[in-house]
Amino acid sequence: MSQTTKPGRAARRPLARHGQLRSPNPFAQLLKGLAIAIAVVLVSGAGVAAYAVTDLSSSFAGRSVKLEGEAAAPPPGIGAYEGDVNLLLVGTDQCEPAYDALFGNRCKGADAASENNDVNMLLHISSNPRRVTVISFPRDMMLPVPSCTRPNGSTSSPASKLMLNSTYDIGGLSCVAKTITQLTGIQIPFAAKITWGGVIQITNAIGGVDVCVSGHLKDRLTGLDLTAGTHTIQGLQALQFLRTRHGVGDGSDLGRISNQQQYMSRLVQKIMSQGVLSNPATLYKLASTTVQNVTPSESLTNPMTLVQIALAAKSVPFDQFVFVQYPTGYDPANPNRVVPNRTAATQLLTALSQNKQLQLTGNSGVGTVQQTPAPTASAGPTTAAPTAGATTGPTPSPTATDSAALPSTITGTTAAQQTCSKGQVYNGNG
Repeated sequence: MSQTTKPGRAARRPLARHGQLRSPNPFAQLLKGLAIAIAVVLVSGAGVAAYAVTDLSSSFAGRSVKLEGEAAAPPPGIGAYEGDVNLLLVGTDQCEPAYDALFGNRCKGADAASENNDVNMLLHISSNPRRVTVISFPRDMMLPVPSCTRPNGSTSSPASKLMLNSTYDIGGLSCVAKTITQLTGIQIPFAAKITWGGVIQITNAIGGVDVCVSGHLKDRLTGLDLTAGTHTIQGLQALQFLRTRHGVGDGSDLGRISNQQQYMSRLVQKIMSQGVLSNPATLYKLASTTVQNVTPSESLTNPMTLVQIALAAKSVPFDQFVFVQYPTGYDPANPNRVVPNRTAATQLLTALSQNKQLQLTGNSGVGTVQQTPAPTASAGPTTAAPTAGATTGPTPSPTATDSAALPSTITGTTAAQQTCSKGQVYNGNG
């Protein structure tokens, strides 16, 4: 198949950057802390995607976007969200004036006019029992794109084969969600996007994340230079780590995804730690920063909805917090692109629909290596807990009927595993 002509771009609105938070009472602070924990976990993953989780100002709600086909929902209640949760997190390469100088030619000339969804993650929280799965969709994946209603009300033409990362430029956040739904069959009622600048601000607010590198990681294109070992990264360096492609694994976008999943796993562990959740100053800073740097779907503008989603995931143990890459194969028409591996994807999506505990049989990805010792799918008893990451004693391994062994073509990791990025030196040659 040949790539179709890219439809015209929609008009864009500037990203608002204001909104204040009131001092929380103890009960509200607890709920917001739980919501913030989940939100920042999501921010980590693509390094470029998240949603706000505290008192939402009128400016935050005012810049929200409506998902195509989104229906008005009844007011949320106090308890955890009932049923499954599906939330799409999109990270874009928007050229914001405050950060243009950091990204070289990307934000100069004709290229600066586009905005691409370079990170695409679907958060799935299952119901009874609760499990969390985050699926990363490669930006270079070639797939059919449906007709989309743009933010300005016009309609794009469908395409038989386009790169996934073109869909935001075609029709905004709603078009990305519609394309992922067409690919997976999963309805997506919630979505949000974050920009490069947002990643810098939010990682600064949380005080950085510890990441491991197995070899010298140097990428001239992003400016990242990390020696082998463990590093606490934040701000611009965190964004460089999440964006680097040539400096990790095989130099592909798939290597970058597994690199990002290592970051996500470490961030889950940090956010769920008592030291973060019990620090009001850190939570306040994180919440206010997130509110200023996120564009949500209209369905996410009610603070109680966000708290409900957080409550739904707050007790999931690390070994059931799974990050996977949507399975792909190389595109016969272009070795620099990938296409969906629908056979493997069907097994993943079926396991999710049946609420099976996912058992990873493949490796952690082409961009990372697993540290030893570390938990594996066949390591016997796992540690469960009433709150994510806590340990109260061993529990039996899942039964055969409760678990699903994914094919080895599906790479990924859990928040209970420790991985290191496969660093390499890239000086711009080749």
